[in-house]
Amino acid sequence: QVQLVESGGDLVQPGGSLRLSCAASGSILGINDMGWYRQAPGKQRELVATITFGGTPNYADSVKGRFTISRDNAKRTVYLQMNSLKPEDTAVYYCNSDCILTNYRTMNYWGQGTQVTVSS
Repeated sequence: QVQLVESGGDLVQPGGSLRLSCAASGSILGINDMGWYRQAPGKQRELVATITFGGTPNYADSVKGRFTISRDNAKRTVYLQMNSLKPEDTAVYYCNSDCILTNYRTMNYWGQGTQVTVSS
């Protein structure tokens, strides 16, 4: 069993910053790509950023220059530093990980989501 536990969501004013964290635990040998997605009310879930095991990031155009994804492989944790937040960043943010399990299978997992609200 694998769990992804997110934290860090909050209400923040426009222009503010937040840092999201997502820790993976369970029967894991390793983790390939990790990432963050978001879903705003009435919209489809969309990619925010992903990062490879080696640390290569990929960002949605809408967050480039404002958000930074990073990871700590020893802690099996991925982070999302969000700066210069805008009201349109308001959404539930979901962590996603491609996990190599102890049975050598690779499976994809989602966290439960954390709410980010940007409003004055």
